[in-house]
Amino acid sequence: MTLPVTRMRHRDIDEKHRASTPLELLFDLTFVAAIQAVVTQLAHGIESDHIAEALPNFFMVFFAIWWAWLTFTWFASAYDTDDVPYRLLTMLQMGGVLVLAAGVPAAFADGDLLLITVGYFIMRIALIAQWLRAAAQDAEGRSTALRYAAEIGFVQALWVARLFIGQELPVAWNVAIFAVLAACELAIPLWAERRGMTRWHPHHIAERYGLFTIILLGESVLAATIGVQSIVTAGDATGEFVLLAASGLALLFGIWWVYFLEPAGDGLERRRGRSFVWGFGHYFVFAALAALGAGLEVGVQSLSHHAEIDSTAVAYSIAIPVAVFLVAMQVLYRPLLGSQTVIRPATSLVGAAVVLAIPLLASVLSFATTVLLITLVVAAIIAVTVLQQRSRSAAASLGGGAS
Repeated sequence: MTLPVTRMRHRDIDEKHRASTPLELLFDLTFVAAIQAVVTQLAHGIESDHIAEALPNFFMVFFAIWWAWLTFTWFASAYDTDDVPYRLLTMLQMGGVLVLAAGVPAAFADGDLLLITVGYFIMRIALIAQWLRAAAQDAEGRSTALRYAAEIGFVQALWVARLFIGQELPVAWNVAIFAVLAACELAIPLWAERRGMTRWHPHHIAERYGLFTIILLGESVLAATIGVQSIVTAGDATGEFVLLAASGLALLFGIWWVYFLEPAGDGLERRRGRSFVWGFGHYFVFAALAALGAGLEVGVQSLSHHAEIDSTAVAYSIAIPVAVFLVAMQVLYRPLLGSQTVIRPATSLVGAAVVLAIPLLASVLSFATTVLLITLVVAAIIAVTVLQQRSRSAAASLGGGAS
């Protein structure tokens, strides 16, 4: 039963069967609108051959979305009291996400970051309140909580200042300032936890990241579905369209399979000190999955001749995110799991290289065929990994029997 008010203290890191709460799942749903807006805007930029203008906006806006989700997730893993004050402050953060989502089209269209900054401000103020409450009620973690609250507030003030100063600066300067402030955001946990880490739950964190991965894959499904609906409505459905739809679904299924092969919870439990690299580095995994959704939408649109770029560029809008995903998974999980990494580095890296080479055939193959080939590469990575797992299991069984 939820109590009106309870004392906020660290959760037990050894708590059995720790799982995402209904409130966390509801919180995640608010990010669906924000991610959908980013994916849609990136797809429009690719379709109109304005990728150079769309990409910086994509990376900046997606960082704001991802970082807001990440900071809530790690705080909740350590301090989720699930009482009335906690729920109300979480609702306030959810409202900030929706304001941020409303500002995505303006950010891509003319660089107007007003609504995004306001939404981000709302989320950060609520998080500061959570950390101040933790400082007041958890004596053990008070100094860490106060450092978090102070640093978040300081960096948030810089974001607000950028909103006013950036109106008079060139685009390149705005991007540079954003990069500096993003680096400041990334430094907050490193600075706040330099004398001891908050007591987050490793398996809970692994589950939360997995759920966000599923949300991103769901956005890819939604983006492709919207494109499919427009083609069917226009009566342009062909055999190539059916092949693309089937290949796209199989590709998303393969990406899901690859992600959940690695035992993230076990790695985080054994090597908590490497959680920063793993947690922060997921930006590239998540951004790649969001970009994949945009690429699939562009691919569907290209079949109805609504895209203004050539077939090779369309193929790369899918191949590059898939390759980045494969490489990022190795970069993040090899330090965390060591030799216990399920997918071998050579398997992922060779697969990524082949995926990047496939779009070179787009001029002689249909677009749907290139997507099918990319999907088959991902399937081959899974097949090789499963066979290697069986071999290792068999060898371990023989070794155990011999002993």
